[in-house]
Amino acid sequence: MTDERRLAERFAALSTDLSSETREDVTFELIVRRAVEVIPGCDVSSMTLRKRRGRVETIAATDDTAEAIDAVQYAVGEGPCLDAAFERGNVVVADVGTDLRWPHWAARATELGVGAAMAIRLYTARETLGALNLYSRTRGAFDDEAVDVALIFGAHATQAMSKARLVSGLESALESRHVIGIAQGVLAMRYGISYERAFEVLHRYSNDTNTKLRDVAARVLDQRDLPQRDNDAIEVGTDAS
Repeated sequence: MTDERRLAERFAALSTDLSSETREDVTFELIVRRAVEVIPGCDVSSMTLRKRRGRVETIAATDDTAEAIDAVQYAVGEGPCLDAAFERGNVVVADVGTDLRWPHWAARATELGVGAAMAIRLYTARETLGALNLYSRTRGAFDDEAVDVALIFGAHATQAMSKARLVSGLESALESRHVIGIAQGVLAMRYGISYERAFEVLHRYSNDTNTKLRDVAARVLDQRDLPQRDNDAIEVGTDAS
């Protein structure tokens, strides 16, 4: 069997493994653990996720050291994972101690025992999700083979992340729909109004208070009534008339 075929079979099995989970948090943890097992030279790994308004967060890490290395980057505003997460491309750092691209991060990373690093951009056709961060205690640990394997691994990781996020989003939407439906029933019975009018009341309250519709519905279930504000009961009664 050729090396290429062995690698193909290995990644086929890896893809099945990563896609077997549907919970986002479990998928993220599985990805960073498998990265250390699969990518030559990798000692610890983490994953940076892009958030709104230019924020980033480490959502999974193999240990505290990986989290600390990421945290330094976030604190000083520079480093390979930030470059990859913000679409500046994949990054390979052969020797952290002599690389001049991120002097503030490199100095602290060296103190933490990092010899080499890679950051692989995780992205779909529509968006960049973040970066897979790979760290080695050995300088020059990431050769051409390690880079190739990391790039392939990153593609499989992105696919698994996208699937988990889709399933999680659907489950959340279904749960929200269920909660909102029950809240409609509570208000319909409480005020003698139709389900359609009850939804309008929930939606109006959500807009007026800048509160998510699902959160308003949850409060209705908890209090068995619309959360009280001035004239709320009168407004509901007026809607029903």
